[in-house]
Amino acid sequence: MRLIWDNEQEFIDITDDLIKTLTACMEQTLAFETFDKDAEVSLTFTDNSGIKERNQIARGIDKPTDVLSFPMLDYEADGTLEICDEDLSEGAVVLGDILISMERAVSQSEEYGHSLKRELCFLTVHSMLHLLGYDHERSQKEEALMFEKQDEILNQLGITR
Repeated sequence: MRLIWDNEQEFIDITDDLIKTLTACMEQTLAFETFDKDAEVSLTFTDNSGIKERNQIARGIDKPTDVLSFPMLDYEADGTLEICDEDLSEGAVVLGDILISMERAVSQSEEYGHSLKRELCFLTVHSMLHLLGYDHERSQKEEALMFEKQDEILNQLGITR
């Protein structure tokens, strides 16, 4: 698993431990989904202003959100994936980009009464599932499946509320 990350915010220090934790969340999601290829993900830590701007551009929604996912791969209707040469970067499959508003993550962790670590792990697993082709906005059935998978992956990591 190759993680390329960037920090555009000043709310929270991005430590090596945080990067290791979020990388473990990504790797566990890939293992849970039996994704057996080397993968590359780009992760950007931003603030509410930065994510609001991207949310407006990408989704036409002029407000901040907690996380945005930009999958690079096209999945078939049945969920299968065919990887071609242009999907690769130095042998790794480029899954896509994740943007997390650290400002929003802090407020949500306080609102939900759990740690910031738990919130960031949840957002990372959630976004990884999007990069792997899941979309909770497609149907109630897919939403239930995605949320069930999120909970199971977080439980496997020992990340609880």
